[in-house]
Amino acid sequence: MARFSILIGVFFLAYAVLLFRLYNLELVKGGYYTARAASEMLSSTDAGANRGAIYLTDENGGILPAAINENFPIIYAVPKAILDPREAADTLAPILNMPADSLFKILSKPNDSYEALVRKADPAVASQVENLNIKGIYTDTASERFYPLGPIASQVLGYVGPNATNDGESGRYGIEEFYNNTLAGAASDTKAIAQGTDINLTIDPNIQIEAEKILDNLVTANNASGGSVIVEDPQTGKILAMGSTPDFDPNNYSSSSIADFLNPNVQTVYEPGSIMKVITMSAGIDSGKITPDTTYDDKGYVDVSRAHITNYNLTTHGAYGPGTTMTQVIEHSINTGAIWAENTTGNDIFLSYLKKFGLDQKTGIDLPGEVGGNLSQLTPRAPAVDWDTAAYGQGVAVSPIELVSAVSAIADKGILMRPYLNAGLQPQEIRRVISTNTAEQVTQMMVDAVDLAQVANINGYAMAGKTGSAFIPNPAGGGYLNELTDSYIGFGPASNPRFVAFIRLNTIPVTSLAAETVVPAWEQLAQYIVNYYNIPPDRTTRDVIPNCRDLICGQ
Repeated sequence: MARFSILIGVFFLAYAVLLFRLYNLELVKGGYYTARAASEMLSSTDAGANRGAIYLTDENGGILPAAINENFPIIYAVPKAILDPREAADTLAPILNMPADSLFKILSKPNDSYEALVRKADPAVASQVENLNIKGIYTDTASERFYPLGPIASQVLGYVGPNATNDGESGRYGIEEFYNNTLAGAASDTKAIAQGTDINLTIDPNIQIEAEKILDNLVTANNASGGSVIVEDPQTGKILAMGSTPDFDPNNYSSSSIADFLNPNVQTVYEPGSIMKVITMSAGIDSGKITPDTTYDDKGYVDVSRAHITNYNLTTHGAYGPGTTMTQVIEHSINTGAIWAENTTGNDIFLSYLKKFGLDQKTGIDLPGEVGGNLSQLTPRAPAVDWDTAAYGQGVAVSPIELVSAVSAIADKGILMRPYLNAGLQPQEIRRVISTNTAEQVTQMMVDAVDLAQVANINGYAMAGKTGSAFIPNPAGGGYLNELTDSYIGFGPASNPRFVAFIRLNTIPVTSLAAETVVPAWEQLAQYIVNYYNIPPDRTTRDVIPNCRDLICGQ
């Protein structure tokens, strides 16, 4: 009988312990475990450990992580378990650097079992919060997206953040958005998330970092509102560098303006100015209407449709006079010469070449939100002045990536390639735009321009380039602001181009000239690329002399 009583007592005690544990789990710590489950569920979404990484690839095939997953401390709350939300908010506010009233609203939500307070928390802050032992406030770790390079290539990469329905996270902007499904992995029938796929980019980290450094210095030195840079391999379409300023830090994207998330190189258009002259010459030469040696009589101005158009240097240089060649039009960036070439070519032919070069359509680059250029004002009923200004790059708008692709076609013997960033893709030829012979002639005209100006020239190399300064359209009342956009595009070596580089400087005074602002920066970038690739020289100093038309070349 005693043994039976002891046995009953043991069973009763075990049952009581079990009830106590159930009570403790369900009522006392229920909120904690519910919140922990919520945090684990959140960390296992497509932004968690399963998401594929993004890497940059250098010239030697080495890879550098640009977006990876790391475990970070998180600080979260179980509001329904908090005894005094006001006291908790007041205590946490200075530690988390959050307004106490905002915290109170979060912590006082009834029947709320999970609220993330800080993700990617500083370990010291997480430890301080944990030591407070506030009931309903907890710390844990979760896999979060981390960008080791900070703001470098941020507009190319994008970031991972709350999705459109706010019930999880997904890629936003850039590669993270465009390849979100690839990076995130697919959900199976069992709701499990498959491992995402890594992506290697064509971006070379060394060129990217140098290009952004040069751009930042340029923008700062000229007190500009911003700028952009692109480097492309013209023979394949690989993007070797792409950046803009202002940019943002994807590790702390919430502190930046939404406007900084956009990639101006693919998501905005601008009037390119005199860079368009090489496209105008390409159209005229390829259609057989002009040659590099075709001449006209430059008076320094053109009166058309009640508009008075002058060369930018008319007051300082005067008219170039009769016998001015098309090559000299490129060398001296003569507006009236570009107008004459367009008029001689004909509006229909001119427009058809702008479209062949892809200046009215998206390039197909693997980035979200790409926009196409705007040639809408060039209609059969458009006044002559619209066609004339288009010849030298005003009144028409293109995206920087469209312009780089178009000039890359000249560098690539007349073949337009699709620009791309995913190194897993293959080069894709879009179409032949101009003949090989035309491409070589226009390239030589651009080389002559570099040799004549003695800027953007790299000793031992034939470099082809063209400046572009354009007035900025007035978004309010039409017409133009008294401010410029300066840009420069060039490629080299001309005998076998390895790169096309483009630099743009936004919103600078009208007194600025591209030759004095963006061209030295371009030269610095081009010299770096030549050294980085260890490209053999393709000319001697003597090669420069026959191309010169002014005494300046001999000095």
